[in-house]
Amino acid sequence: MTEETTEWLYLLGEDWRIVGISGYTVRPRRARDEKPRVSAFTSAKIDKILALEPDCVFGFSDMQADIAADLIRHGVQVTVFNQRSVLQIFQMLAQVAAIVGASARGNALLLQMKDRLARIEASAQALGAQGRRRPRVYFEEWDEPPISAIQWVSELIRIAGGDDCFPELAEKAMGKDRIIADPQEIVRRAPDIVIGSWCGKKFRPEKVAARPGWQQVPAVRDGQLFEIRSTDILQPGPAALTDGA
Repeated sequence: MTEETTEWLYLLGEDWRIVGISGYTVRPRRARDEKPRVSAFTSAKIDKILALEPDCVFGFSDMQADIAADLIRHGVQVTVFNQRSVLQIFQMLAQVAAIVGASARGNALLLQMKDRLARIEASAQALGAQGRRRPRVYFEEWDEPPISAIQWVSELIRIAGGDDCFPELAEKAMGKDRIIADPQEIVRRAPDIVIGSWCGKKFRPEKVAARPGWQQVPAVRDGQLFEIRSTDILQPGPAALTDGA
């Protein structure tokens, strides 16, 4: 019922175990051709899942609690993860690898990911040691209303050498709790870089630049508005640790 575990099982070489996937799965692309799509994010085709007779169903977050409960009532083993930080993503991936008996392969891949993040962080620290100021970064998960970065994104910003403009909101798990009530507060915090990842639709930098008062924002003035696809950064799994970082 969640995309990140599908991608991880493919990376582990355990994709033969997968009998059904989320309809939002795009990584790897071939999964959509090879596996039946039996769920969305907050809904699922329970009858189709049951017909596949899975030994275990993987889910993500409290938002899938009702689906999980329904499957459990039908006697299905359900494992729901709730990873919100970089550390928790690594822990989730290690657990999934262990569940399918692929710990050795999983640990090797996780070590590569950790080494990559460590190199990125070291490079950022080296720039800081040379006196370069850490840029202020505003990450926008949604535009109307504006929603700021979730915890693992905020942590990846820090690892890459930036400072999240709204660190006090990052630990809020639910998007509704990361809504920026006064959009002018973004202007006041003067981000040097704006990264958009509007889940489900394309980021429009020209639309952002045209917002009232934004002409004075350093990121707009200097043309530092970028997009990271939501499939690369907002799925708390391998994608966030590789393509998202």
